[in-house]
Amino acid sequence: MSMEKITSIEKKSQRTMKLKKMVDRWQELNTHCLWQMTLSQRRNPYATLRNQDTMAQELALANKQLLMVRQAALHQLFEKEHQQYQQELNQMGKAFYVERL
Repeated sequence: MSMEKITSIEKKSQRTMKLKKMVDRWQELNTHCLWQMTLSQRRNPYATLRNQDTMAQELALANKQLLMVRQAALHQLFEKEHQQYQQELNQMGKAFYVERL
């Protein structure tokens, strides 16, 4: 064999070794990531349940707040419409009947 063939074979061998090391590192990282995922899944069921409970409570409070805001907006709308009707009736010389106690 000539020297050129030997050096090209050595280069290919070195390149193959580098690729093999890279694949081995990737496999180790992949295994480690899978292990971490299963570890966190086993470790955190109670934290997940707490988070779900907290989210349910926050959602209930948010719905309550939304209901209060919508009720206030509806009240303002009715008040505004009432005042508008009162003005229109006043312009026609009429009024709502208000019973005084």
